[in-house]
Order: sequence, then structure tokens, then C-alpha cells
Amino acid sequence: MEARDPELKKELDATLHARRELGEEYDAALVESFLEKVEQRLDGTVDRRVRRQLAEQQMVVARGARPPQTSGGNFGERFGFAVISLILAIPLSAIAVVNADLEGLIVAWFGIVGVNAAHAARGWPWTRRSRERDKSDWED
Repeated sequence: MEARDPELKKELDATLHARRELGEEYDAALVESFLEKVEQRLDGTVDRRVRRQLAEQQMVVARGARPPQTSGGNFGERFGFAVISLILAIPLSAIAVVNADLEGLIVAWFGIVGVNAAHAARGWPWTRRSRERDKSDWED
């Protein structure tokens, strides 16, 4: 669906014209009717996109290639975690320096680096295998 859909614009104009003619007592019904039409358009657009993506994946599989791997937001998750930990590092550093001088600052930053390293290690292949093994232990 385009940002400016002429067919949907005509529907909106017709709804507004009907509102002027019928009066405010029909507002709820007119709005509901228009929203149903918008929802149908969105559903149609989503259906077409899903069908297109499935067809593309089937073509890739039919050609013998592996389907594209989705990262599942892995980069975004790691980046967000790093940004949040750096933002939180500012007050943690200040608290550490006020209470324990340079030694406190060093301990605080070792903690920050350690938490980020542990979070980054979650994506390493050998940690994924052990997590999968742990999941299967719980399922048995």
C-alpha cells in the first residue's frame, strides 16, 4: 500500500461526505466502516508481502541454495545492550570514584566489561550448543 492511496482517499472523502449529510449520530458507524476498509487493505498488503517472501524462499530452496538466515535482531540486541551499559557506566563510575577512589573505578569498569563480555559470549557457537543441551535436559 502506498503512502497516498487514491482508492483509500476516495473512501475517506466519501465517508466524510456521508458524515456531513447524515450528521454526528452516525459518526461511530462511519468511522468503523472506514477502519474496516483500511484494515482490509492492510491485510491484503501483508498477505501479498508474505506470499512474495514465501515464493522467494521456495525459489531459493528449489535452486538448491540454503534459505537466507535471519539474524533475529541479534545485532540490535547486542548494540542496545552495549549502549545501555555505557549509559549506566556514567553514574556507576561516579559512585565508585566517590566511595572508593581509583580502585572503585577500576572494579566498576571490570564489572561493566565483564557483563558485556558475558552477554556477547551468549552468541558464541560453543555456548549455543551447551544451551541447546540444557534445554533438552529440561524437556526430558
